[in-house]
Amino acid sequence: MARDRARRSARGNRQGLLLVGIVLLAGGAVAFAAGRGLFGARVAEGSLLDDGAMAVLGSPWAPYVAVAVAFVAAFLALRWLMVQGLNDTVGRLVLERGEEGRVEMSESVARGALEQEVADYPGVRRARARLTESADEPHLRLSLTLEDDADVTGVWRRVRSDALANLRRSLELERIPAVVRMSMTAPAKNPRRSLA
Repeated sequence: MARDRARRSARGNRQGLLLVGIVLLAGGAVAFAAGRGLFGARVAEGSLLDDGAMAVLGSPWAPYVAVAVAFVAAFLALRWLMVQGLNDTVGRLVLERGEEGRVEMSESVARGALEQEVADYPGVRRARARLTESADEPHLRLSLTLEDDADVTGVWRRVRSDALANLRRSLELERIPAVVRMSMTAPAKNPRRSLA
């Protein structure tokens, strides 16, 4: 459900940006061609707006229409910006659902327990997790910052066999799709050696 919404939003963003780009490109190409005289010398030397357009722009209702169009454009742009700022982290996780109701857990509780467990592994400097997509079938995004001398394979095996298994058991799920990103910390710079 949330995954479909994110895909629709991304597809809508691409289509909207493509449409705006095509309109701007076409307008620029037409203006360039007209200025270069490709539509005739009369068009190239003439004014941008003819007398009819100037009469319409000079009418008493034109400023109100311009303000209304500007408000609609600003509202749509603001809505688009707000949608970009939303993330797909779920707020609550559904542990059990029945006729009497459902049992939920805050995403931050599960996330905090997982981050604490993984951060205590040898070689892990920092762990950041996010549970995304759906309250019923969450996906995990786990970012690890490892020490420069960490055993990367050992950390990965421990995350897979211990941390992910514990998370699945606590959420009573058979599987949790996960993306684990590991990065190394920059090695400490060598102190300047004295020549004395």
